[in-house]
Amino acid sequence: MDKQIRIMPCLDMQNGRVVKGVHFLDIRDAGDPVECAKAYCQAGADELALLDITATVENRPTMLEVVKKVAEAATVPFTVGGGISDVASAAAVLEAGADKISTSSAAFRKPEIIKEMVTEFGPEKVTVAIDVDVNETMPSGYEVYIDGGRTATGADAIEWAKKVDGFGVPVILPTSKAGDGAKTGYDLPVIKAMADACSAEIVASGGAGKLEHFYEAVEAGASILLAASVFHFHTIDIPELKEYLKSRGLNIK
Repeated sequence: MDKQIRIMPCLDMQNGRVVKGVHFLDIRDAGDPVECAKAYCQAGADELALLDITATVENRPTMLEVVKKVAEAATVPFTVGGGISDVASAAAVLEAGADKISTSSAAFRKPEIIKEMVTEFGPEKVTVAIDVDVNETMPSGYEVYIDGGRTATGADAIEWAKKVDGFGVPVILPTSKAGDGAKTGYDLPVIKAMADACSAEIVASGGAGKLEHFYEAVEAGASILLAASVFHFHTIDIPELKEYLKSRGLNIK
């Protein structure tokens, strides 16, 4: 297992503040995005994610002012998602200083925009996020959800991931609705199924609660480990996590 593992704190944003929910609901405040970004960079984060969690549902673009401020403060690559629905909105976020964009609902509704973004900005700038939940009737057992986890699509999550992979996207970010904020561990079957089916790197997202969970995600095939609440509320700090993963023999950035 020689791939380099990266740690990615995630700033979920609502009304310009970092927040954290459980199963995409029960939101509570976790601080100022710029202060959080600075602290995470100092703590050794390898990348940052900034997700404007209500942009899509409120049918508005990402808050560019916040992106600009975080870009000025961040010393690591950062990915911005939420409300990115076409090439123009993606370009605006990249111009505001983001290193990469992440698209989810819009990409599902109109898959050709993935191709357009890859062509326009280069594949390294594009991440596709896929919210999933358990559905026994799907071939893989998982269904794609959109609109911040609110809308079931009737589409199989692994089939959709394969299609996304076919557009040459280098990173796919699945989040399990059941795991989100629950701290019971990442949804390992989803990570494994996507890692097996796709050439893209898979981000583990949703459910980290203890050190072992991060190691399990790598074992399942993830190479980018995303977490929010355990970092925001100092249940686990990044230096401690990196030491632990190194002690388990992993190649840590």
